[in-house]
Amino acid sequence: MNATTQADTPDDNDFAAEPAETRRVVVLISGNGSNLQALLDAQQHDELGGEIVAVISNQGDAYGLVRAKEAGIDSVVLPHREYDDREAYDRALIKVIDRHAPDLIVLAGFMRILTPTFVHRYAGRMLNIHPSLLPNYPGLDTHRRALADGVSEHGTSVHFVTEELDGGPVALQAAVSVDSDTSVEQLVERVQAREHLIYPIAVRWFLEGRLSLGAQGAQFDGMPLPPTGLRMSHEDAAEELDEEG
Repeated sequence: MNATTQADTPDDNDFAAEPAETRRVVVLISGNGSNLQALLDAQQHDELGGEIVAVISNQGDAYGLVRAKEAGIDSVVLPHREYDDREAYDRALIKVIDRHAPDLIVLAGFMRILTPTFVHRYAGRMLNIHPSLLPNYPGLDTHRRALADGVSEHGTSVHFVTEELDGGPVALQAAVSVDSDTSVEQLVERVQAREHLIYPIAVRWFLEGRLSLGAQGAQFDGMPLPPTGLRMSHEDAAEELDEEG
């Protein structure tokens, strides 16, 4: 009697490709966390390209911590006032971040000037968003300064973080037209809407390997970007956001 078994018969499942490892993101915040919410919304709709594994704040009352908790994301409060100096704080922050083994650090309203040690630790894998069309208006109070100068166009920029404050290579921008009667409040609202639109896009591009930092600056699909990065026009952004007027 000849016995046959299935043991020697290959199973198709044995040759299934290993699932790609999920890319990991740590987000740093100090306040409301509206850009964090945009990232969380993108993640919920499988449009982020990775997973936010931790949210860290230097302020214990930051509303962004509530957003993280509601989304089931690990959150950490690391108050900067408990450390003697900026260097000591950043060393502690590095330890907390590294426990989560992130592929990308995202600054989402993190109101701290970072030390060179911190910046070098995550060089090429740390993004920030700034409320102006860089290199115009680095620093604070960008909207009032832009209106005071009578600009016809303002906006927001996603850039890689370097030691130069708001001076790292720009990856992506979104513009907003400014009229003579545009108020600060209107400008804040329109710029924030564009922040929420483009930040998840830039994060996804990075996690997919399309956006990177090379020796000559920001690159997209291996090609160097201009100093202002990729630019979304006012009209294109308004269409995406269903803005009226």
